[in-house]
Amino acid sequence: MKYALGPILYYWPKKQVEEFYQLAKASNADVIYMGETVCSKRRMLRNGQWLDLAKEVAQTGKQVVLSTMALIESPSELRNMQALVDNGDFIVEANDFSAIDLAKQAKVPFVCGPSVNIYNGSALKLLVKQGMQRWVMPVELGRDWLIRLLDECSNLGIREQFEVEVFAFGHLPLAYSARCFTAQSEGRTKDECETCCIKYPQGRPIVSQEQQRLFRLNGIQTLSNDCYDLINDQASMGGLVDVLRLSPIGIDTIEHLEAFRQQNDKDRPFPTPDTVNGYWHKLAGIRQSEDEA
Repeated sequence: MKYALGPILYYWPKKQVEEFYQLAKASNADVIYMGETVCSKRRMLRNGQWLDLAKEVAQTGKQVVLSTMALIESPSELRNMQALVDNGDFIVEANDFSAIDLAKQAKVPFVCGPSVNIYNGSALKLLVKQGMQRWVMPVELGRDWLIRLLDECSNLGIREQFEVEVFAFGHLPLAYSARCFTAQSEGRTKDECETCCIKYPQGRPIVSQEQQRLFRLNGIQTLSNDCYDLINDQASMGGLVDVLRLSPIGIDTIEHLEAFRQQNDKDRPFPTPDTVNGYWHKLAGIRQSEDEA
């Protein structure tokens, strides 16, 4: 099993981003994703700075992947994506089909990110033909579904042609919109948001009419309020999953990555208070599988 640190989904100050990747360099991560995936107005680091940081991290021998935006809304964002694809050193994580098309044209290998809605073997066969090396399963799907899909891929003769990565830790990215919900929650328009999302380093929690915390707002992204954690489910991934992704929610994510590695060899459950793992077990996403015992 390999372990990956996903791209930072939130808008953190530049100093915090650089501190995180200095720790990531010294971590036991096998793969590190880097880049802005949510909003092009977040410019603490620009493309050139991301590339410089990526080269520094890559010197440690880890695989670095440059992540692209999940929603492209302007020609300038498309140009930035093209620059990432043409970087010349690193593969990219394509988070929408425009990035997949650019990677295909440039003959650049890519990872198909979790925001691309892929649910069948025929779609994966097409992506493999276009240059996909790894596929990140959509976050709302689980083990039983993955087994069926990989059986389908075996029948199509492509099972050994790509790796499978599963989102295993963090607030789940559930939906995207052209609207900026964080700005709207502060009574701002998207054009005059003043990048207020920087005030919410793990997204802004919101409650239902019944006062239950269900989601977090992160710009155009809606996340789960509860943290997803599959640390105790690794034994059920044997023969199915090649890479586990931990989505950074703070500096302590680095420590949790080490806990994942250690827990992989243990039978005793790791304490996971206030987390959920429902989707992996074909339950409602807000559930913890032990609730069914």
